[in-house]
Order: sequence, then C-alpha cells, then structure tokens
Amino acid sequence: KEGKGFMYVMFNFNHERWYIVAGTNAANRLILAECFKWANQRMVFGKKLIEQPVIRGKLAIMAAQIEAVQAWTEQITHQMNVLSHEEQSVVLAGPIALLKFFCTRVANLVSDEACQIFGGRAITKTGMGRVIEAFQKSNKFAAILGGSEEIMADLGIRQAMKHMPNARL
Repeated sequence: KEGKGFMYVMFNFNHERWYIVAGTNAANRLILAECFKWANQRMVFGKKLIEQPVIRGKLAIMAAQIEAVQAWTEQITHQMNVLSHEEQSVVLAGPIALLKFFCTRVANLVSDEACQIFGGRAITKTGMGRVIEAFQKSNKFAAILGGSEEIMADLGIRQAMKHMPNARL
C-alpha cells in the first residue's frame, strides 16, 4: 500500500535480525565443536588438552552461552509462528533486538575463547585452525548487519520502556 513502505521495511528487520541470530549461533556451535575436537586430540605435557580444568572451563562458558542463545531463539521463533505480523512488530522488535545484541556478544566471547584454546593455530589460514581464523575475521559482520550492537541494545531498552514508562522502586 502507498505510504506504508517504511512500516514494511521495519517489519522485515525482525526477520532479518532473526536470520542473523540463527546463522551466527550455528557458527558459534561449529566453533565449539572444533574446540572440542582440538582439545581431545591436542597433547600438552603428556595429557590431552581437554584434561586441563581451565580448558574445560572455557568450553563450559561457551556451551552455556550458546545454549542460552539457542533457547531464546527458539522462544522468539515460536512467537513469530503464532503472532500476526502486526503483533510481532509491537511485541517482538525489542526482544529480537536484544537477542541479536546478546548473540553477537556471545560470538565475540566464543571467538576469544576459541583463540585461547587453539593458541597459534587460531591465526593460521590453513590447517586445523582455519575455521577459527575465518570466524575471527567474520563474526563482527553479524554485530554490524541488521543494526549495530549499540543500536540493538538501545532499541531493546526503548521498547521495554514503552511497557513500563514510570517504573520506580
């Protein structure tokens, strides 16, 4: 309809951001799997790398954050399936923005922890560290496309403020 173009562009942002989250978290899962494989085969001081508590701690942090993104994504996906387009634009814009913000922050954490686990191999373009190296270079795209992290965080909070404009203790 004429005069409704901006509204339709805004509607599509929710789906674009959801798609970015789904793709980014799939990449997060791939990196976690690569870290598990590497930690199980890399020998350090006569032991597998995964036998070191600090490495298991890094894997646990990554797994917990990735699973949190996954659970939130599934909740949003369900709402996208049951709400009308108009309802989605009202109630999901903020949560999807915050989900994208959270997911891209998790991707940064995953990238950093994977680099620590892989060591020098994480900066090689070929060999066992190639997936980690590629992720380091590309994960920032998700933080920028569909709205930067700062914009997503602000949008999420502004949307929440609409539902509790005079909140106070």
